[in-house]
Amino acid sequence: MKILQNKAVKTHIISGFLGAGKTTVLQHLLKQKPEHEKWAILMNEFGQIGIDQQLLPQNSGFEIKELLGGCLCCSSQLPMQIALSRLLNETKPDRLFIEPTGLGHPAELIEQLTEPHWQQSIDMRALVIVVDGSRLHDEAWRTQNLYQDQLKAAEIVVISHTDVMNSEDQHALQQLKIDHQAYVRSWILADHGQVELAQIDLDHVAIQRKIQPLLKVQKTILSQAESTEMPVIKQLPYHYVESTNGYMVAGWKFPKRWQFEFYPLLDVLCDLQDWLRIKAIFSTDQGWKSFNFNPEQFNYKSAEENIDNRIEIITQNPLDWEKLEALLLECQLNLQ
Repeated sequence: MKILQNKAVKTHIISGFLGAGKTTVLQHLLKQKPEHEKWAILMNEFGQIGIDQQLLPQNSGFEIKELLGGCLCCSSQLPMQIALSRLLNETKPDRLFIEPTGLGHPAELIEQLTEPHWQQSIDMRALVIVVDGSRLHDEAWRTQNLYQDQLKAAEIVVISHTDVMNSEDQHALQQLKIDHQAYVRSWILADHGQVELAQIDLDHVAIQRKIQPLLKVQKTILSQAESTEMPVIKQLPYHYVESTNGYMVAGWKFPKRWQFEFYPLLDVLCDLQDWLRIKAIFSTDQGWKSFNFNPEQFNYKSAEENIDNRIEIITQNPLDWEKLEALLLECQLNLQ
């Protein structure tokens, strides 16, 4: 998989959930190609029949490669690595667009393409996620794990189908902006997929994430060892901190079998100060509960069973995370 490119190619990932309008956005972007440049497109269809490629320009100045079957976001997809290497070496494009399947996890693709062996060949641009604005009112749709994972990876969110958005969609969009303010750098309302290249031609900024044992465990480790190295986390529970765009995101994940006392837990969350957003889901003595707090509104409700207990807090300044963790653990019912 030798890469011969002399100049790093500006590379855009245009991703999004099924039917969001990724190809329509890509069509409009491709119309903006300068005559003297050559652009390449790598498309991924989950099935074995390629359709989207037929919707893109077939004239000179474009090189289109389609990968069928599977998801190029998966780390095991060696065919993607080979196809991309060949596309870069043989085509030598001035700009590259990658459109993963709507079933993909673009954060995994970004992680692959920012590895050291690609850095001389790929100049990664801000990750674009296309969202169907006309479906934002559908809570079941927008709370799907895959949809949430794609949005959390987004640096630029393009809202499509804006012409048919209703008032519920508009309200949900405002909430979406609050929920993802730490991660998303730009929101674009795209009428019929019309996005200008300059709007998305921004440097990719990686999220700095550190996953470590619970803070009380870290304290014990540090008191017992000369080294300050924390062990690699392989299972729950753990604590993590992310830094991005001037915000701090702190979170905890606890095993699914842990159960918490609902009212003391609610008191802990309501008593917190100086945060921008709190999202959580816990197994409690009142059943599974989800929490979605912003400074204007504290929302909580019954929720479907989750794969674990988790909480994430967005702030602009560090809080007393150790104290908060201790308070959360005091709410635990089964101390296993």
